[in-house]
Amino acid sequence: MRGPQQPYGARSEGHGHHFHHPEGPGFGWGDARFGGRGGPRRARRGDIRAAVIAVLADGPAHGYEVIRRLEQRSGGLWRPSPGSVYPMLQLLEDEGLARGGESDGRRTYELTDEGRAEAERRSAAGAPPWASDDPAAQGQMALREAVGQLHGAARQVGSAGSPEQIERATAALRQARQALYSILAES
Repeated sequence: MRGPQQPYGARSEGHGHHFHHPEGPGFGWGDARFGGRGGPRRARRGDIRAAVIAVLADGPAHGYEVIRRLEQRSGGLWRPSPGSVYPMLQLLEDEGLARGGESDGRRTYELTDEGRAEAERRSAAGAPPWASDDPAAQGQMALREAVGQLHGAARQVGSAGSPEQIERATAALRQARQALYSILAES
């Protein structure tokens, strides 16, 4: 097992295996992966860079806000780990593309003029890094968006609905679940 002081790719004492992340520490995507034919793929280092620049173009953000924005804009297909976002934010600051500061006790980042120019260049060059031409990935994104909307509506009924409305909503959700399993049973 990799200890706290052990570098990536180093062998653990007494173990016949080693841990290695092909793109180095801090550039994995945790559990979030892209779906589609050919299986999931991990985001490349350039993808996270382009993605962070793109979401910072929306305005200043702290690391977890960057993660939340990426998850929202990708329809839930990307949820980068803090271990990939924070090093990238620091790298962008070191390169002069972002500027760090404090807001409400949190370290926030915003694009510099040079960073905004980079965001504009990337935007003009094509689709954002979380976009996909794969119909399967687009379908997954649409399904996740629909589930999110359904969840929001159910929460609203749960907090503002009468007992009868909550009962009807519960029945509707049970019917929807059964309908989804029926769809799977067709194949």
